[in-house]
This record gives sequence, structure tokens and C-alpha cells, in this order.
Amino acid sequence: MEQTIDPTLGPVLTRTGDERAVLASFLDFHRAVLLRKLRGLSDTDAGRHLVPSATTIAGLVKHLTLVERNWFPTLLAPRPGDVYVTSDEDAVASFTLDDKDTVAGLAEAYERACARSRAVAESFDLDHVVPHPQLGEVSLRWILVHLIEETARHVGHADILRELTDGETGAV
Repeated sequence: MEQTIDPTLGPVLTRTGDERAVLASFLDFHRAVLLRKLRGLSDTDAGRHLVPSATTIAGLVKHLTLVERNWFPTLLAPRPGDVYVTSDEDAVASFTLDDKDTVAGLAEAYERACARSRAVAESFDLDHVVPHPQLGEVSLRWILVHLIEETARHVGHADILRELTDGETGAV
């Protein structure tokens, strides 16, 4: 019996693609898994503290929404008034939920941020370099790899939290 690979997995579909397609598909895969971890939860369960830290599934989505905005539009294509978040305090605060944060609202904000990130990234070559307030200069290629790492790391956190919430595990 021949073993097949689930064709819905973007990284599998781009296994012979060019560098940009591979990077984008891995980032989009992890973005989608994060949303799968959030969806189907009540607002209460998504905001539940299940580990000693203040980390919650909803908080992870809120944080990664800031990360998307920070690294793509704010750094690569800033609009008037955009400020790149550099402080640890602001990064930690981005995990904090308020009464207005709902599963639906957080998912929608994250999807919008990801769509904007995709549009910004598509308008530059991978070798495009921009100044970074802490690192000196970074290329779009480096930003994509960093976002894959950051998103995947937090998706792992979300996977553990979702398992503790209702037993759901896995990427798909």
C-alpha cells in the first residue's frame, strides 16, 4: 500500500518550489495551525490560564498579531504613526487580554494582520534590506525565517494549552 501525504499541507505542496514559495508556505502553515488551536474554543477557554505563566491561547494569538504587524508592515512599509515595538514590556503586554477580546475578534484581527503581512512581503525581493532598531539591518528573507520560528514556537505553546483544555492535539 502506497503511503500518501495530505495534499492540504502547504509545505508539502511546495516541496520542490522556489525559496519564496517554501518560506511563505511554512509560515502560512503555522499561521493556520494557530487559528485551528483557537477555533472551537469558548472565549473563556481561550483565555484560561493553564500554566504558571500568563500564557493563554487567546493571548498567543493577540501577541502574534502584534508580531505580524511589527515585522512586516511597520518595519518594511511603515505608514505615518507606525511605531516598531522594541521593548520587552510591550511584547509581554501584547499577551494580555481585555474584556473586548473574543475568539472571533482575535481570529479576525490575526487573519487581517497576516493578509497585510503577505501583501507587504510580496512587494519586496527576499534580499531587500531594511534598518532594524535593535539588529542594525535585516533582510526580508531573515524576517520570514524569524517569523516561521516565532510562530511555530508559539503554536507549540498553543498545542499544549489546547491539549490541556479539551484534549485536542496535532497540526490538522
